[in-house]
Parts: sequence; structure tokens; C-alpha cells
Amino acid sequence: MAFLAPDPHLTTNVAHDERFLEHIERAWRVDLTNFVQEGVPKIVFALILAFIFQSIISFFVSRLNKRAGQLVGNAQRSAQLRTMASILRATSYAITGFYLLTQILAALGVSLGPFIASAGVIGLGISFGAQSIFKDMLTGIFILIENQYSVGDTIKIAGLTGVVEDLSLRVTKLRDGDGTVYIVPNSQITTVSNLSRDFAVGTLNISVDAREDPDRVMSVLQALAVQVRKDEAFKDIVISDPNILGVDKISGYEVVYPINVRVMVNQRDGVMRELRRRVLLAFNKEKIAFGSSNSTLIVQSPTPEPASTNSAPPTPASDQPSPSAASPNATT
Repeated sequence: MAFLAPDPHLTTNVAHDERFLEHIERAWRVDLTNFVQEGVPKIVFALILAFIFQSIISFFVSRLNKRAGQLVGNAQRSAQLRTMASILRATSYAITGFYLLTQILAALGVSLGPFIASAGVIGLGISFGAQSIFKDMLTGIFILIENQYSVGDTIKIAGLTGVVEDLSLRVTKLRDGDGTVYIVPNSQITTVSNLSRDFAVGTLNISVDAREDPDRVMSVLQALAVQVRKDEAFKDIVISDPNILGVDKISGYEVVYPINVRVMVNQRDGVMRELRRRVLLAFNKEKIAFGSSNSTLIVQSPTPEPASTNSAPPTPASDQPSPSAASPNATT
């Protein structure tokens, strides 16, 4: 039985394929060795840094949530703290994920140059198109962190005054006294005037006639202000004794006596109305005249007495005879 000799071309191809597989196996072994020696430590180090960073963020987030749970009587501030906690957690996740992605790609030998360049171009385009949005959100974060104002506070921002109805990272919604709602982007807020922080000071300027005794006027004002302070309806609203500052302004026959009252926030109008009512009653009782900003002085003349009915009416001058006509013996 005769045996056929192997094809030399087939033998050559098999040998070539075996060498190619050996080459691939050797390259994979080298790459795996390099990955184990260099890439794995990089990934482990990146995971350790990410774990430490997330542990620090989790500590602050738990503190914020704990602080929010302790604010039982201030629901607005509690909601703000929880909002800051959620923003901090989401931001940390995004930063950690991006960092781990770049470290893993670098450990696998993926070139990060094109990736970073593409991300930079995309980020530049987004920054130009949405820079106002980023500025709004950044300003909103600082408003929440610094507790510049809360929902329900009366504030003055961007030339507008009103009560805060809603507060987000991008806009602040105000409602003024006539019901108009203003939506103000947070990036437009440069100065905040909070009229509802800790306490409010009400000032009532009383105009009194300049001819009244100043010491007597101040005594009456002090007495009625203390009465308002001790009133059952206002003893928990007025937080300190009213202060009579004295003579503040003199203009013609007008003298201004200011009364300063420190009250609870958003409770000033009711106290001012009660003070005005009591000033009217006290001045009417004490016969104290109010001042007038008008420079015109009105003087009332006394009422003339009625003429007597028994007196004869005066004789008209045309009916009286002349001296020459009355004496017939007069000489010429």
C-alpha cells in the first residue's frame, strides 16, 4: 500500500499559522503581564481614592441629613439642607465615575488624547451655549449653602421686593403685595436684602406742632408705646421695649418724633397700625396738636358780635344839612 507524500504548501501554511498563533499568544501574555504589573495597581489605587472620596462625601451628606432632621420647626431650611445633600451626592457620583473611567481606560492602554480632545470641544460648545444656566445653578448652590434666604422670607433682589414662593438652583420666584409673581434667574442676583431675618424694626414718625412741650410729648409717646408692648395681643410680637428717639426733625411748625419698635419678622404692620390708633386717642385726650408739613399758617379771627336792635341807624351824609343851609343868618 503506497503512502502519499504531504503537500509542501500545506505544511508551510500550517507552520506559518502555528507561528502566528504563538506570536499572538506571546503578545497577549506580554500585555496581560503588563496589565497585571502596571494596570491593576493603577485601577486599585483609583478605586481606593474613589472610596476615600465617597466616604468623605457620605460623611457630609449624612451630617446634612441629620441637621435637616433636627430642624423640626423650620421646614424650609430642612428642605434646603436635603436639597444640598442630594446635589452633593449626585455631583460626587459624577466626578467619581468620570475619574474611574479615565483610569480604567488608561490602564487598558486606551489612548485618552482623542477622548479628552473630543470632550473638551463638546464642553466648550456647551459652555458657550449654556453658560448662563451654569451660572444660575452655581449661584443657586451658594444661596442654599450660605442660607441667604428661604421660602417665605421677604427679600429685595434685582430691584424687586416680595415674598419668596419657590427657590431652586436656577430661579427664585417672588410674589409682591399686589399678587404679581416675579421669576428671577439666580445669575441676576448680586445683592440680597433679607427683610425677614431674625427680627424687624418698625419706625413710626409722629409729626407734632412745634408749640407743644417736647418733654410732655415724649412722655405721652413713651407711655402709649409701653402699653402696646404689654398688651396681650402684642407681648409675644414686640421683642423689646420701644425706643423714643426724641426730636428728630424741625421744619417750620412741624416737629418729628420717631418711635422705633423691634418686632418679630413679618409682624411689623399690625404693631404699626395699633401704635397709630393709640397715638390718635392719646393726642386727642391730652390736647396735643399734630404738626403740619404745609408752610401756610391759618389764623382764625374772632367772630364779631351782632349789632343791637335799639340803636338808631346812622344818618346818611347826603341827608344832613350843610352848616350854611342850617343857619339862615349866616353871612357870605
